[in-house]
Amino acid sequence: MVHAGKGDAMKIVTDHKWKDFVYFTDLTNKEKKELDWIIYKDYASIIRYRGNVYALDEFVRTEGIEELSDWHGYAADTFFSGIVIKVSDDGEQYMIGRYCS
Repeated sequence: MVHAGKGDAMKIVTDHKWKDFVYFTDLTNKEKKELDWIIYKDYASIIRYRGNVYALDEFVRTEGIEELSDWHGYAADTFFSGIVIKVSDDGEQYMIGRYCS
């Protein structure tokens, strides 16, 4: 759940750069173990960010969250912070950042 307290502004930090999704076959053995729950590994959209790997399936759509309306999805780390993602129109790249309130 994304939360911005009354009067608090949501802060988003990003480099505004588009990055290519990673294929499951490109992952290290350790990373593959982290994402072993993925059923269709050949079709998974995988992201590397700050030493972690994420599947696009781990993100929740931002519809209805005004503070994140410029982003397509988020994955919460805590009640007040997490990761935001934007996917390119062709679905081949992503832009990622961190949010906190």
